[in-house]
Amino acid sequence: MGKALRPKGWLLLLYLLPGLLVYSFVVLLPILAAFRDSFYSWTGGPKKTFIGMDNYKELLQDEVFWNAFVNNVWMTVYGLIGQVGLGFVFALLLMSKLVKMKGLHRTMSYFPSTLAPVIIAFLWMMIYNYNYGLLNGGLRGAGLGEWAQSWLDLTGPIVLLVSIPLSWQNIGFFTLLMLAGLSSINKEVLEVAELDGATGVRKAWYIMIPLAKPTLLVASLLCIANNMRGFEHVFALTGGGPGNASSVMALYAYETSFLRFRYGYGSALAIAIITLTMLMILLCTLFMQKRQNKSGGAL
Repeated sequence: MGKALRPKGWLLLLYLLPGLLVYSFVVLLPILAAFRDSFYSWTGGPKKTFIGMDNYKELLQDEVFWNAFVNNVWMTVYGLIGQVGLGFVFALLLMSKLVKMKGLHRTMSYFPSTLAPVIIAFLWMMIYNYNYGLLNGGLRGAGLGEWAQSWLDLTGPIVLLVSIPLSWQNIGFFTLLMLAGLSSINKEVLEVAELDGATGVRKAWYIMIPLAKPTLLVASLLCIANNMRGFEHVFALTGGGPGNASSVMALYAYETSFLRFRYGYGSALAIAIITLTMLMILLCTLFMQKRQNKSGGAL
């Protein structure tokens, strides 16, 4: 862009100022307020009692919170497989010559992303329902009625069962994100690879994945952030049950603040969620960079 067309620095700042003000009011100020309130014992009334680090000391010994953190980690693992991994596979299929009506497939895959999480949870509650659910109905129709379960009452695989609707809703978004990244790959590189005999899985593994590593990194970070703050699907599907088997950090913070009226401790939980999420993102970024350095530029 030439100097004549480039806006001045103060003009750019003026354009960004409304967005920065809204972001500060909606995001930054609540975080600062939560950090301040985390040092108080507060039940929502006008009186706050300063207790220093007591909320954080209690948090370190709170088994329910750390169980919820482990559930978030498992949801993130399932999300990386079911959202980023399958999204990449679907993007490869949509780029292949085998799939027809690609526009329709893109639209249908993205459609669940436009629905509210509560609607997705309601649909999957019907799928998991013991009496008339689609899953048990299919098992009974296949002669496997003894496998029918009250799925949302199972404590073992409950985190996986809750993660499936989340992956189903978001896989279309990650598929389109992967398509955008893969579309930027030089077609001449792919043609040369095909001439050298790299087709199918070999072309995807040795050519497309290394060239799409920036997109994969961004998708992985988005998936981690989304699953570490997951709330709506779990709240609508199970409410954290059975017991606390499917509870996640955001749900536990919500229950602590708005059901038990411990706003000070709930604020400490909110700060812990932000800190742990940022730590997960940082570890993922460092891991990717370390692998990239070891492999000389390829993931």
